[in-house]
Amino acid sequence: MQSPAPTAQEAKLIRALGVPGLAANIVNSTVGAGIFVLPALVAAGLGAASPLAYLVCAIAMCLFVTSFALAGSRVSLTGGLYAYVEVAFGGYVGFLAGILYCLTALLAVSGVVGIIAASVGALAPPFAGPVGRFIVILSVYGFLAAINIRGVRIGARAVEFVTLIKLVPLIIFIVIGIFFIQPEAIAWPGWPGSKPLGESVLVLIFAFVGVEVALVPSGEIKQPARTVPRAIFTALLVTTLLYVMIQFVAQGVLGAELSKHPDAPLAEAAGRFIGRTGRILMLAGATVSAFGFITSDILSSPRMIFAFGRDGVLPNWFAHIHPRFRTPDVAIITYVVTAFALSFSSTFQQLAVLSNIAVLLLYLLCCLATLKLIRRDVRSDGAPFYFPGASFVPVLAIAVIIWILGHATLKEFGINALCLAVASLLFLARWLIVARKDGATA
Repeated sequence: MQSPAPTAQEAKLIRALGVPGLAANIVNSTVGAGIFVLPALVAAGLGAASPLAYLVCAIAMCLFVTSFALAGSRVSLTGGLYAYVEVAFGGYVGFLAGILYCLTALLAVSGVVGIIAASVGALAPPFAGPVGRFIVILSVYGFLAAINIRGVRIGARAVEFVTLIKLVPLIIFIVIGIFFIQPEAIAWPGWPGSKPLGESVLVLIFAFVGVEVALVPSGEIKQPARTVPRAIFTALLVTTLLYVMIQFVAQGVLGAELSKHPDAPLAEAAGRFIGRTGRILMLAGATVSAFGFITSDILSSPRMIFAFGRDGVLPNWFAHIHPRFRTPDVAIITYVVTAFALSFSSTFQQLAVLSNIAVLLLYLLCCLATLKLIRRDVRSDGAPFYFPGASFVPVLAIAVIIWILGHATLKEFGINALCLAVASLLFLARWLIVARKDGATA
């Protein structure tokens, strides 16, 4: 079966993104501010066995990205995972995939802004209190909303600038810190139980997601059947090695104290082996990395709200375009205001878990879509990515997703379910309005 033909607008896109470019984009989308905080949260549950959680996440992501590669080599439309789901299951399920993306983005960006507030508070004590935190969060959202409303080019340049410098502190942390590891601090304590391991993976998966963002420009990837699988496996390998080394250094330097520094564990570790300069470097690195993530997110995610307004799922004024700057100003403001409110609602860990549940549900839909695309033998340009036993990979991925989600609470599931229920009502209302208009026209 042939994959849906590109629209007239889609056909105008240039397929120029190859393996190096796509792999770099995935690494950039994946490595964010979370890794500056998560080592302490994982150590709280697993101690010196923390690297095991990274390996479990890597294996899980390997299954997930293999499923994405199988689907991406068959559907080369812009939209990434959402395009795969829509081609497989139609508009309604595709719409729910879009809602899950919005949930993931909003919850993630809200949690990451909290990292910025904590880092700024550690660097400048006057901003450590509630009022200072409010000022920092308001300033971040206000500044980024303003530059994105003024034009997409300004927002894109901000993303490019931050991307160039956000990995430098992490590389310095590893290269210098590896010489200060204390062997007794990373001694294997024995296999952890399934419950603490699962709970740690549920939190840590936050640091591994991002592939779904990088695959959105699928319509601009050249030879997707070859490029998508090679790029995502390369990026996963690089990311996993980077994360494991960061955890080893932090654990090896701080030992049992690592879990006692949930706000800035890498800064505390760097302070031990570089001194005050190292602590400032890591706090600044966390701030820059977090700012980079938020800059990229606010450049792209509000466009989903704009699309919902354009398509009539939300009121049409959500698709308003600024008369001077030609940007979706109402969508940007709506997104930023919602994220601003969420930034004060919970801790980073709570927001990260809620975001992870949304993204895992999105991954679940994509894995189910992969099975259907393979069964229907949907193809785009060129032979699809395939290997013996490929159909079994999405099944394993689904099993792993269910295992990870099994460590979430009913309240966490309930929040995501409520959002999907409201979204479904909006979709139904839109369908009824359209049907009524069609009936009146007939």
